[in-house]
Amino acid sequence: MTFEPKILALCCHYCAYAAADLAGSMRLQYPPNIRVLRLPCTGKVDTGYILRAFEKGIDGVIVAGCLEGGCHFQEGNLRAKKRVTLVRELMSEAGVEQERLEMFNLSSAQGQTFSDIVEMMTKRIKELGPSPLRKEVKRVPEEIAR
Repeated sequence: MTFEPKILALCCHYCAYAAADLAGSMRLQYPPNIRVLRLPCTGKVDTGYILRAFEKGIDGVIVAGCLEGGCHFQEGNLRAKKRVTLVRELMSEAGVEQERLEMFNLSSAQGQTFSDIVEMMTKRIKELGPSPLRKEVKRVPEEIAR
């Protein structure tokens, strides 16, 4: 059985989520390993959200916001960038590869770019392997479950 990573994309509503939607409308093919969570703005991303995702078994996290200088909430994506940098430093100190977390800036017209990012992150996480924080659920033998 090959490892299939679980990747979470935290996307701003106005740009990155619209780019993900455009990728779907264009019927672009990309790995199904990603789960997209729409946020009003990446400025709402808290360091705890990212750390909790890894704690819950996510192997990689993408934070995707508006283009720099084009945030609908003025500086939300800049705040998110600082938080992502902080979490990457914390991950490194904890012995978790910081390459598992990446921030991207997209416009709503970049559906192909969104697809490319998902493919790149899926490949990267497959090479890194499962997150060291991931706890595999052990199956209970059927005779015990009855």
